[in-house]
Amino acid sequence: MLKLLKYLKKKEWLFAFIAIVFIVLQVWLDLKMPDYMNTITQIAQGGINAETGAAYEMSDIWINGLYMLLCALGSLVCSIVTSFFVVNVAANFSARLRESLYVKVQRFSMSEISKFSTASLITRSTNDVQQVQMFLTMGLQMIIKAPITAVWAITKIAGKQWQWSLAVAIAVCVLLVGISAIMLLVVRKFKKMQKLTDNLNQATRENLTGIRVVRAYNAEKFQEKKFEKVNDEFTNTQLYTGRIMSFMNPLMSLVMNGISLAIYWIGAVIINKAQLFEVQGLFGDMVVFMSYGMQIIGSFMMLAMMFMIAPRALVSANRINEVLETKELIEEGAGVGETTETGTVEFKNVSFRYPDGQTNVLSNVTFRAEKGQTVAFIGATGCGKSTIVNLVSRFYDANEGEVLVDGVNVKEYKKNELNKKIGYVSQKAVLFSGDIRSNVNFGDNNSSEETIEKAVEIAQSTSFVEKQKGGLDGRVAQNGSNFSGGQKQRLSIARAVARQAEIYIFDDTFSALDFKTDRELRSALKAEMQDSTCLIVAQRIGTIIDADLILVLENGQVVGQGTHKELLETCTQYREIAQSQLSEEELKNA
Repeated sequence: MLKLLKYLKKKEWLFAFIAIVFIVLQVWLDLKMPDYMNTITQIAQGGINAETGAAYEMSDIWINGLYMLLCALGSLVCSIVTSFFVVNVAANFSARLRESLYVKVQRFSMSEISKFSTASLITRSTNDVQQVQMFLTMGLQMIIKAPITAVWAITKIAGKQWQWSLAVAIAVCVLLVGISAIMLLVVRKFKKMQKLTDNLNQATRENLTGIRVVRAYNAEKFQEKKFEKVNDEFTNTQLYTGRIMSFMNPLMSLVMNGISLAIYWIGAVIINKAQLFEVQGLFGDMVVFMSYGMQIIGSFMMLAMMFMIAPRALVSANRINEVLETKELIEEGAGVGETTETGTVEFKNVSFRYPDGQTNVLSNVTFRAEKGQTVAFIGATGCGKSTIVNLVSRFYDANEGEVLVDGVNVKEYKKNELNKKIGYVSQKAVLFSGDIRSNVNFGDNNSSEETIEKAVEIAQSTSFVEKQKGGLDGRVAQNGSNFSGGQKQRLSIARAVARQAEIYIFDDTFSALDFKTDRELRSALKAEMQDSTCLIVAQRIGTIIDADLILVLENGQVVGQGTHKELLETCTQYREIAQSQLSEEELKNA
């Protein structure tokens, strides 16, 4: 938790200090009231004013009562002011924490995201931050107020009857032992609850994302059982902690009522044995001691409430720190600036394995794509095609060898600098809620209206975009759910085209398109991108038949490279793929 405090700004530290000042003032006012109560008790018994030596008058009751009322009102004002500053600190702190988590996750490579899982990162950015915020809101008030109140109240009753002090000490010990026992039983469960929250989010997210598949296969019952299992485990853990924590209130009530009974019983015994002239002072001391004793026990009750919140908040703080302190595997380069080459991509003996993998996904891959060339990758599923283009975009870093863009190792580029050179279309089409224009002119594209319209036209999207209400201003629902798979894919391609990049990456982008649209789109791309380099991952021979260089991959190794005609003669694997997709006549005319 202490590590997170570095995210507090100077203004918030100032607010926290002001809050502490008002907390101290509130404690002073609260502890001042028993003194006036003592005076009123003595007046009611016909006591003598120690300062003047004269008997109290009844008007003194009103005066001391007024002081008590002013103290109570002052305490209320201090409490309101304290809450204002504390809530301000906690809200700004949690907002900054969420922002830091968001920015950190944005910089993560695929390796770090896989390490935590998407569901866990969402939980850490929301539920965990909320737990820390709640702890900070209550902690600034209770953790500071409780010790000050307890110590100050103890100094007030110091020197009074030792029997009363002993009774309060025993009550505090009973309370602390009870709270410690409860905490030992629930702390581990609180740690488990946050992980179970991750699982619950994962199950919910998985079900909602795949709702169409679930319904298509009548798998509702199966998914319900999966969710029920996770939900029951979470519920049982909550019930366990709830049952244990339910002993807290009875324990507090027992201690509070017990100390009241003890103070009155001890007081009755002491007063019964005292001389007549001592009775008035002893009775007043008993009333005051009762008030201060309640303040001391109340302080420990406040700490007990914090103990109820603290374990889960500390677990959440550790989970947040895990993310914030994670070292990024892909480090920012120093920056390149101007390069001697433009639009070139080169792999030099590149080998790669995923962080948790045992074997290489790619082994000794070597090729070079010149400016204006189209280089395609084909092969069986899982052979490493998408991994190659992911290394160019630097979603991962090669374990061995070099990946060069414009003649410079990608590790030397700043991430933004490298990204500006690349127009990337992912395997799964991704659209963001908003409108068509914002999806095409996405990020730092900064494209003109003419460029956007042209990109939409090249991507063969004009026909359905014009049918949308508002055209380019047409609404895009979350995840682009109001568009078909092919339409989403074409809009993703339009986004890349609008970037006017040096290098374009199409990661199995044309798979959702029909053959006619595929052909028209590739023709338009070829005419538009004569000076740009294209890297295409594909499953269909027809998509890459005109490529300048085709790499055939098998088990992460390049088993053939060349043009379509060259590979038909020299590469068995490519010929088998081609024969499975094209007729003999098409192969001859290719």
